[in-house]
Amino acid sequence: MIIPAIDLIDGEVVRLYQGDYAQKTQYAKDPIAVVHEYADAGAQWLHIVDLTGAKDVTKRQLTLIKAMVDTQRMSFQAGGGIRSEEDVAQLLDIGVKRVVIGSLAVKEPELVKGWMQKYGPESIVLALDVNINAAGKKCIATHGWQEDSGVEIEALLNDFLSVGAKHVLCTDISRDGTLQGANAELYAQMKAQFPSVVWQASGGIGSLDDIARLQPTNVDGVILGRALLEGKFTVAEAIACWQDA
Repeated sequence: MIIPAIDLIDGEVVRLYQGDYAQKTQYAKDPIAVVHEYADAGAQWLHIVDLTGAKDVTKRQLTLIKAMVDTQRMSFQAGGGIRSEEDVAQLLDIGVKRVVIGSLAVKEPELVKGWMQKYGPESIVLALDVNINAAGKKCIATHGWQEDSGVEIEALLNDFLSVGAKHVLCTDISRDGTLQGANAELYAQMKAQFPSVVWQASGGIGSLDDIARLQPTNVDGVILGRALLEGKFTVAEAIACWQDA
C-alpha cells in the first residue's frame, strides 16, 4: 500500500531534512486540500506527523487533525512526540485509526506495551528509526534522531511481539529526506525475520524506480513524503507502480 505523509508545523505543510527543525522546507499547500488531493488520486491512508505537538505537547494540532479526519476521505495514522496515554486517547477520540509512537517505545517499553494491550495492536504503530553501524547492527535512534538508544530493533520487536505488536514504520535515518532510494535490503531482512509484522518502509524514496525496488522485499506499505510534495511523481503514479511492480 502507498501511504502519503504530511508533516505539520503551526498548520503549515513542511518537511524536515533528517529530522532537523533548522532545515525546514515549507510548502504552499493547505492540509485539508492535500487530503482531498491524495484521496482523489486513490490513497486510502494518510500519515500525519504533528511536529508542533512533538516539540510542545500543549500545542498539539488536534483541531486541524480532526478537520482532516472529518473529511472522511481516507483513514489516518498520526503521531509526533507521543508521551502519555492522554496523547494516545486524544488522537483516537478524534477519529485517528492508528497512533504512531516512536522514542517512548524504546525508553518506556512496558508503558507502551500496556497501551497496546488496552487499545489493541491495530491502534498502535511503532515508529522505529534505525541507524545501521559499521558492524551492521540496527540500533534505534530516539529524540529526533539526536540519541542512539543502543537498543537493536530485533530485540525491541521480540519484546513487543509478546503483546501482539502488528504495525511497524521503519526508517533508515541515513536515507530520510535524501531522495536517494530506500534501503531495500533492510526491509527484506526485517520482513523475512518478522513476517507477522505489517512493515511500512520510509525514507529516501525519490523515484518510481525506488518504489519498484521495494516490491521484492514484501514490505507491506511505503511512506511517501518529500517526493510527492516536490512533484517527483504523483500519488496515482506511485499506486500504479506499486501494483504493477
